[in-house]
Amino acid sequence: MADRSSGQTMFSRRGFLTVGTFGFGLTLADFLRMRARADQKQYDAIAAKADSVIHIFLPGGMAHQESFDPKPYAPIEYRGEMGTIQTKIPGEVFSETLPKTAQIADKLCVLRAMTHGEAAHERGTHNMFTGYKPSPALLYPSMGSVIAHEYGPKNNLPPYVCIPSQPNVYAGTGYLSSAFSPFSLGADPASKGFRVQDLNLPGGIDDSRFATRRSVLEAVNSHFRSKESSDNLTAMDTFYDRAYSLISSQKAREAFNIEAETNEVRDSYGRNEAGQRMLMARRLVEAGVRFVVLQYGGWDMHNQITAGMKGQMPAFDQAYSTLISDLSTRGLLDRTLVVVSSEFGRTPKINATAGRDHWPKVFSVVLAGGGTKPGFVLGASNSTASEPDRDAIGPEDLATTIYHQLGVVADKELMAPGPRPIEIVDGGKVRTEILS
Repeated sequence: MADRSSGQTMFSRRGFLTVGTFGFGLTLADFLRMRARADQKQYDAIAAKADSVIHIFLPGGMAHQESFDPKPYAPIEYRGEMGTIQTKIPGEVFSETLPKTAQIADKLCVLRAMTHGEAAHERGTHNMFTGYKPSPALLYPSMGSVIAHEYGPKNNLPPYVCIPSQPNVYAGTGYLSSAFSPFSLGADPASKGFRVQDLNLPGGIDDSRFATRRSVLEAVNSHFRSKESSDNLTAMDTFYDRAYSLISSQKAREAFNIEAETNEVRDSYGRNEAGQRMLMARRLVEAGVRFVVLQYGGWDMHNQITAGMKGQMPAFDQAYSTLISDLSTRGLLDRTLVVVSSEFGRTPKINATAGRDHWPKVFSVVLAGGGTKPGFVLGASNSTASEPDRDAIGPEDLATTIYHQLGVVADKELMAPGPRPIEIVDGGKVRTEILS
């Protein structure tokens, strides 16, 4: 039991089952209600600094040395062939591959000492999407699905959207109901004739017939719900509700209409996958989507890394710098947290095929907006970019800080199969150093 004067509960989490045996007059139900009210007060106490997140995921493991953490004074076998460029953060440089991003660096918060211990793509990806180390016993929910669970839809839009599709299994619901799955566009916004799958009414179906079909379906669903209860039925019911809301709302449908953007705006982002995906992400958060995940490129450069970076980075550099500037100009950056991450970094030393291999010991993540500190660098890798030198940060801290900015208490417990309570993030802390 905790000291009453400390303001903490008298009972530990693991001791609550014994309530009622000590003569306090509490039933288990009474205790759980008290606990829920206390948790809700704590939950309500956090004021959200951000309304939405855009998570730009660069799959394969982007090299920190050829992007946000170059080592110009290291031997060439460590620093690689590329030069550097001065940024708008005094004394800080990026790789020469990021000239446009360097010019908006005063709006960025760079984490140069991200670290975890998973050198396999799948396991590193799990870390970065969930804030958890992988477990053979349980698949944890992605941050997007947790936000969908906690907040639900806004403006008849899905709370969680993936562009162009769910990038991996770890971007899904994990142990949560499939009702909190992401909505996937099903097509690339950069493609000609782009249309979001299943967003428009089928040919020959007008609004009246649409409403009739919905009422019939609701009657059928009601019958089945009275006969059986399961996650699949509940999730399907939720799916239909949200699908009808989306299709029936002109404003919601318009959010996905990238053709509504001027040619000038579309050109400024770049008429390519990186540019049009990031432009779509901006449209969606502007309309009310709470969490957007977009994937771009392939960064698993075991061979010829210089050529690989020069091939893929220019489109990212143009699109990302435009996205941050566009959000800022529209007054959206303060309430939109933009995260650029990869599953890990690359080896400190160039290998025999002029590439770099997997390296989770240290890598870079970049944040912008959403109440993070602009023009700031947290942490550093050592002189050869092989391990953190100071201010290391793990995925659990990153996830906890993202949730905090969205107003979610990361140690709140959700129910996993069993049933058993599982904290949204276990052991993470809010990194206040990076918050403004």
